Amino acid sequence: MATVKLTKNEQKKQKDQLKQFQRYLPTLQLKKQQLQMVIRKIEAEVKELELRQARFIESLQPWVAVFHENTTFNDGHSLSDLVKVDKVEREKGNIAGVPIPVFKTLTFHPIRYDFREYPLWVDTGVSVLMEVARLDANIAVLQQQIRLLGRELRVTSQRVNLFEKVKIPETKENIRKIQIYLGDQQTSAVVRGKISKRKLLKNAQESA
Repeated sequence: MATVKLTKNEQKKQKDQLKQFQRYLPTLQLKKQQLQMVIRKIEAEVKELELRQARFIESLQPWVAVFHENTTFNDGHSLSDLVKVDKVEREKGNIAGVPIPVFKTLTFHPIRYDFREYPLWVDTGVSVLMEVARLDANIAVLQQQIRLLGRELRVTSQRVNLFEKVKIPETKENIRKIQIYLGDQQTSAVVRGKISKRKLLKNAQESA
């Protein structure tokens, strides 16, 4: 704890600081709660998307093997060759003052292939891969949101702790010390005044 001057000016300064801390703390606490709620919401959304992805793939088991083996195709032909990601399109968002990316869509390069060289279910397989890729991209953006908001939450939590456990108690203690010192000084001044008054009366009586 830094040493403070035991003066009335310092007392006013400390009281002003205390008011600022106490006014700012609820804003920080509200921001902390908001960030916690939003992060939990996004985490739930990620789980939901992952569940949708798992159910989607599970419902199309005849094509799942293609993700790992390409024995159905001739040499040089694979389903993954037909799905080429072009780019992930994002928008800019803002939550509790934190800039975040927002998933918009995932685009793919145009698909061209000879139907004679692939099985009849190739269109469905391609659709599956595209949907899985979109879900992956969406989940990745949401996870980036969680990282950014989590970083802001840590900073905000540190500030809340700083105000609650350090700044406000420290300032209150400084005010208490100054008040005690100034009170003692005032008492001493009163005592000195009484002593001086008695001396003056005594001197006046002796001179009479």
